[in-house]
Amino acid sequence: MYRHLADDLAAFPDLLESTRRFAEQVLAGLDNRPVARQAAVVPPDPLPRAGIGLHGALDRFADRWEPGFSGSAGPRYLGFVTGGATPAALAGDWLTSTFDQNAASAGDSCAADLERETVGWLRQAFGLTDEHTGAFVTGATMSNFVGLAIAREWLGRRRGVSVAQAGVQALGDIHLFSGTPHSSIVKSLSMLGIGRDRLQLVPVQAGREAVDVGRLAEALDALDGRSAIVIANAGTVNTVDFDDLRAIASLKERYPFWLHVDAAFGGFAALSAHHAGLLDGLAEADSICVDLHKWLNVPYDAAVQFTRHRDLQVAVFANSAAYLGAPTDNPDYLHLTPENSRRLRALAAWFTLTAYGLDGHREMVERNIASARRLGERLPTIPGVRLLAPVRLNVVCFAVPGNVADAVRAIAETGEVFATPTVYDNTPALRLAFSNWRTSETDEDRIFAALHKALT
Repeated sequence: MYRHLADDLAAFPDLLESTRRFAEQVLAGLDNRPVARQAAVVPPDPLPRAGIGLHGALDRFADRWEPGFSGSAGPRYLGFVTGGATPAALAGDWLTSTFDQNAASAGDSCAADLERETVGWLRQAFGLTDEHTGAFVTGATMSNFVGLAIAREWLGRRRGVSVAQAGVQALGDIHLFSGTPHSSIVKSLSMLGIGRDRLQLVPVQAGREAVDVGRLAEALDALDGRSAIVIANAGTVNTVDFDDLRAIASLKERYPFWLHVDAAFGGFAALSAHHAGLLDGLAEADSICVDLHKWLNVPYDAAVQFTRHRDLQVAVFANSAAYLGAPTDNPDYLHLTPENSRRLRALAAWFTLTAYGLDGHREMVERNIASARRLGERLPTIPGVRLLAPVRLNVVCFAVPGNVADAVRAIAETGEVFATPTVYDNTPALRLAFSNWRTSETDEDRIFAALHKALT
């Protein structure tokens, strides 16, 4: 055995303890670490030849790279929609690497059964039916990709072909409709060979990002009975607006279409009795995307996809090889997702759900919503700042005086908070997304003070 490997194996317990202490120092310093930073250029090292062992690697990392890492795991990182990692989720993630299970099949481990249990818990949390089955994937983009891949196969079945076998060209014209689709939807259409240009935008309600259901009905009616895919939102990125899922689902009584719901982070509104009604009709969806490294606060990368059509999912993702075995009534995950080799990313979600339950995660969701609303009330007191939409859930979308790019830089330079730019209703804007389990009212005060300083 190579000498550094042999030395590290002999000293493994001490090395793990050193790594734990290093991680502990990082977590203890999150409150003071800059939330975002413009990292200095680090000259690249040559490819290591002899190596320096794990202790040496820890020291090298601490010297060269750790100072440039941001505090994105902390309570005042409000860019994108980024959760943190609850203590239980972090423990589950460490153990995921410790056990290093390939959760592709059930042939040599109970890892796949743990994933099925966790998917079942999430199905219940979102109020879905037993008909909905699911699997873990890497994020919202891949979750949307899987849902739309199954929808593509459904279109083919309606036209007497299998896209999985014959290719997307066998479909001919493809009709897709959405009001305010997330960029990952458009990216997925590109990867699926459907094409970005095939997506037809349906007008939204005045002053909203929610689709006008009447105009959607008109678009479907114009197809004269041809099948389509409808992509609905359960929480838009800019304002967390929700399409009327119940009204959209009711259109299926008149028109043949596949209903895909992008509930990347808005799906977690189901945990709150005050907001669960926003998801009325979700259980009627044919496929659903939910991102978990957002509001479930598990480490990157983790999402789940659901569908009511597992047979079509297997048709798309089945992997034919003698050593893998054919799909059964309870197919292995390698027949359900793009990856053959799959990290047991369900373990972090299993740990945080087991440790804190629905009650703990409900409190987290409602606390984040309250933080967003309180900050939304305070922001207009800053000269030149105005809200562009009501604070519906956990995102605050607002216009700022001057140039948005300058505002983003000024805010980031405070080291106290990070915000991402956007455009809403043709207005350049900033958005703040509250989704971290650590965020407190004290953090709200620090966030507001930093924004006030940067924008005045």
